[in-house]
Order: sequence, then C-alpha cells, then structure tokens
Amino acid sequence: MKKIIAIVGMCGSGKSVACDLLEQKSFKKVYFGGVTLEKLKEENLEDTPENEKYMREKLRSELGMGAYAIVLLPKIKELADTYDVVLDGLYSWDELKILKEEFQDQLTSIAITVDRSTRYERLSLRPIRPFTKEEAIKRDISEIENIAKAGPIAYADYYIDNNQTIKEFKIRLEEILDDIEREKPNE
Repeated sequence: MKKIIAIVGMCGSGKSVACDLLEQKSFKKVYFGGVTLEKLKEENLEDTPENEKYMREKLRSELGMGAYAIVLLPKIKELADTYDVVLDGLYSWDELKILKEEFQDQLTSIAITVDRSTRYERLSLRPIRPFTKEEAIKRDISEIENIAKAGPIAYADYYIDNNQTIKEFKIRLEEILDDIEREKPNE
C-alpha cells in the first residue's frame, strides 16, 4: 500500500517546501490549486488573487466544500496504485473527510505552522504570486470563514514548526516519514 501524505497549512506556511522535499523522494504531487488554475483558463479569466478566490468559492458552491477532493479523487487513486503521493493544497474539512473515507490509514496529514508575521513577510518576498500583508490577511480570513481551512490544520496527524531553519524543517519531515513508515500496516 502506497503512502498518501496531505500537506496542510495557511498560505505562506511552507507547504510547497514540504511537497518539493517529498517529490525529491519520488512522491508524485497532486496540486489542488491546479484545479483552480485550470478552471480560470477554461473561463478565460486572468490568474489574480481575486479571480482565484472567486473560482475556489464558485467550485465549492457548485460541488460542495469537498469539491477539490471530488475532482481529484480519480487522479489520486490512479497515482496511489503505483506511487507514494503528496497532496499539495488540501484545504477544507470536507476534503479531508472525503479522502480519509476513501484512503483511511493510507492517508496521513502534516500541518505546516509558522508565526503569522513570518508568513506575511515570506509571502511578500516570494517570487511567484507575492502578497502584500493586506492581501494575505484578506486571504487568511476568507479561507478560514469560507473554505473551512482550519479543520485539517487543527486535526493533522503531524506538525512541522516552520519558524526554524530549513535544516530543522527537513529533520522534522524525516522524523515524520520514519514514523509513518513504522506505523504502516503490512503489505
């Protein structure tokens, strides 16, 4: 049975860093935000924070709060037949419930946490899709109030404190992977 690891956290917490590290270990990544970007292209909308928010909320209004898990479930199943999989961007409680129901103990969630001021600083400096502090605050509030993002973070199986160095981040991720491997049922 292949591992499925969902990386959760607020915008700018370091989810992509964790996913990149897992991809280096041959995990195949499923990027939940890719659904938003594909839908924006389909509707000929520019990729802006406002349009992304609009599309995330539209998809969830049409398919429910588990929309992204519903859309991506076939792809996750297909990959997990052969590869370990990392899920980048699982947001809502309903998405987590859908995936836990489908994959049970095969799915492990890791929450990346970091002080808000540090997140906002990192978001303002990132080369792709930087956010001002005001944009980051608006996005945080929107994701908590409209997407139920806090549930998967609060209920994660493991946590990585990303207020430290990248070396400490990697050490903690390795500890978690070792623990998951020890807990893995016999194949």
